[in-house]
Amino acid sequence: MIEVIGIIALLIIFLIVIQIARTSELVSVIRGDGETTHSTNKINAYLMLVVMVVGLLGIIGSVFYYKDGFLPVSASEHGVWIDSMFNWTLFFTGIVFLITQIILFYFAFKYRSTKKTKAFYYPENNKLELLWTAVPAVVLTFLVVMGLESWFKIFSPVPDDHHVVEVTGYQFGWNVRYPGLDGELGKNSIRDIEGSNILGIDWTDEASHDDILASEIHLPVDKPVLFKLGSKDVLHSFFLPHFRVKMDCVPGIPTQFWFTPTITTEEMREITGNPDFDYILACAELCGAGHYNMGLTVIVGTQEEHDEWVSSQRPLYEILNIAEQMEEKTESDEEPATEISSDEEVEVKDLISAL
Repeated sequence: MIEVIGIIALLIIFLIVIQIARTSELVSVIRGDGETTHSTNKINAYLMLVVMVVGLLGIIGSVFYYKDGFLPVSASEHGVWIDSMFNWTLFFTGIVFLITQIILFYFAFKYRSTKKTKAFYYPENNKLELLWTAVPAVVLTFLVVMGLESWFKIFSPVPDDHHVVEVTGYQFGWNVRYPGLDGELGKNSIRDIEGSNILGIDWTDEASHDDILASEIHLPVDKPVLFKLGSKDVLHSFFLPHFRVKMDCVPGIPTQFWFTPTITTEEMREITGNPDFDYILACAELCGAGHYNMGLTVIVGTQEEHDEWVSSQRPLYEILNIAEQMEEKTESDEEPATEISSDEEVEVKDLISAL
């Protein structure tokens, strides 16, 4: 409704301007060109004030109207620093915007051409030039220093007690791999991707035997986590808006980023008042027709909840071994070397189909 009223108001203003223009043309015929010029200048000068007032009120109103659509609550340690930089930058640029726009429109009104107006030669003002050079220099220095301080903290070395998660983008989804109890990811190479080995994992590396392939991201709160990122096809962008994380996933060039989640999913549901809230991983790089489908749920819980989830996951190596035995059982009448229960068969079939 508000949008409709706004459009109608703009149309009315447009029609008024047209009528004023037509009136000016009639006046020019009656009074002559000189009188018309001064009359038009006066009209335009007052219109400048109208545009300034309406425009500034519209901007201020839109800020309050859309404030709930601004950045969501930051759920990471470094996200607070980024939000601080954003707010300080918006504060200073907002002041500059208001001052310059008010001066711009007011000068257009005050110094309009009239019969009595004479040009005034004003070549320089050292005090004024010093002022508008020194003030921006001080403000920019403050913003740059604050930015560099945050930059060095964000891209500092990864803490020793960090968790590791590998995320690989593809058209159109994400593969998420966790290390097992050894805390170490097995080696992999995109050149070794074949069949069910969708990540090109080197199975001769014993560290890979307990790696977990997941359909969602689970993170412990208040623990640093290192994301190792890659892509199997085109350029993707690893984007976690609530954590203020965005890093490109480039084919053939590994990238990484670490951060510390500070708010669990349950706590964020209370903050937002949305019992169905979930953090989400999205792709922020247009990567093809199915780009919209690259959303993945991110769950942040306590360390105990995270450990319980990890222990409940079956390693990918074990899944593929069971699948291979199931295939051998189907092709021959011989029983596999390891007995496979019906529940395991159902579970493995579901996991394989997910691959």
